Amino acid sequence: MPEASRYARALAWLLPQSLLGRLSVVMVAGVLMTQLAGNLIWGAQLRKDAEVEAKLAAQHIAHSAASAVRFFLSLPANYRPILIQQFREMGGTRFFVNVNRAPLAIQQIEARALSDTVVASVGATLKQDLPQLNHYRVAFAWPGELSVSDSGSKIADLPESWVQHILLVKPNPAPILVIQTELEPGNWLYLAALMPNPYFLDSGNPLALDRVLLQGLSLAAVLLLSILVVRWTTRPLAALSDAAEAFGKGENMPELPETGSREFVNTARAFSAMRERIQRYLEDRERLFVSISHDLRTPITRLKLRSELLDDDALRNEFHDDLDELDMMVKGALQCVKDSDIHENPTEVRLDALLKRMVRGSQLGGHQVQFSEAGLSVTAKPLALKRAIGNLLDNALYYGKRADISVHREPGHVAVRIRDYGPGVPEEAFGSLFQPYVRLAHGRDQNADGMGLGLGIARSIVQAHGGHLTLVNHPDGGLVATISLPAQ
Repeated sequence: MPEASRYARALAWLLPQSLLGRLSVVMVAGVLMTQLAGNLIWGAQLRKDAEVEAKLAAQHIAHSAASAVRFFLSLPANYRPILIQQFREMGGTRFFVNVNRAPLAIQQIEARALSDTVVASVGATLKQDLPQLNHYRVAFAWPGELSVSDSGSKIADLPESWVQHILLVKPNPAPILVIQTELEPGNWLYLAALMPNPYFLDSGNPLALDRVLLQGLSLAAVLLLSILVVRWTTRPLAALSDAAEAFGKGENMPELPETGSREFVNTARAFSAMRERIQRYLEDRERLFVSISHDLRTPITRLKLRSELLDDDALRNEFHDDLDELDMMVKGALQCVKDSDIHENPTEVRLDALLKRMVRGSQLGGHQVQFSEAGLSVTAKPLALKRAIGNLLDNALYYGKRADISVHREPGHVAVRIRDYGPGVPEEAFGSLFQPYVRLAHGRDQNADGMGLGLGIARSIVQAHGGHLTLVNHPDGGLVATISLPAQ
């Protein structure tokens, strides 16, 4: 399991995070693997066919060479140069022919499977056709440095009419098959010819330039179409993601277009229906909450008036305390609904201007607040953001006497930190701080009128903006509240 988990993490790290990127990578990898497998199969078949073709061509050339050897063996030695000269003047024959006193040293081409197959097949066929042949040499050479006579002459030194119909010297030279056989001591017949397919060495190469170019063009076309199709397919999902994010932040978004694939149309309809149900639920909850809270205040007021008619002072005070507590709970419920559902449009908020106004107001009230400008802005609902930061600043001033406010840019976020210099929070209490009506002992002592709703409201507002609120104890004492909002 740890090994599989490590592989999964490595794969997740290598793959792009977006669906478009992942589908594109998968499709590209699939096309490349298909091309690779096809090339391997095709290459193997191509090499096999090229080998069979090369063997047949080698046998054909070897039979022709054996006939030429038998013909020159039948001629007197002094007639051979005359006949060769006549052949050259007539435009040549199947071979470029010469007679030398000894075999010439041939600078062979680099060893390849096809050329080695041809050389072996030519030698075997010559031995089969001419059993009496004792000495012969077969090799492939490039025409550039190929010697043709024992006087040192090369192909390039010969008249063009002697070789233009026999060999390919320019513009794209082809390898030349050179066969040298001993006619009698001191006389070696020199035969040079092209293969029926002069460029047979490239016929078995699946990576030839023209083939690679063709496959590259086809691969590029397939990948381009694949990426376009994937992008066209995933674009509605991006619209759905934007709509869900905007709805989570309370923004008004137009209805999703019911176009595209059947699956997306069904998803868009389901999302629109879900959004309408949630919106109705929120509106009904708000109306119900406000109605209940409002309706409760009237009987509470009547009970307070009736309690004044009680003659027993102790009983009257107990009634007053219970009714005050009930009235505070009703006010808290109304405040919770109003503060966490502020209807306004998001806009660009310059944090320096917003925070400077809040700091100035706190300083006028006699509090110590330090703030350094950062020049950063966020997209937010101004009143809602002010309410969230104000709740945290009020807590810091209530419980820590003074506060420091700073703004920092972080990867993908803008962080607003508010530090107080109070006693901090016990570690075991962090889990319950955001619950309504939860207050710590030192909070109840210093702010008896509080209801424990400020942190919960602040977190709800921050989360509605796509951010998060964290609370940690400072190493030097006090509490640090950090609001992280998406950067522009």
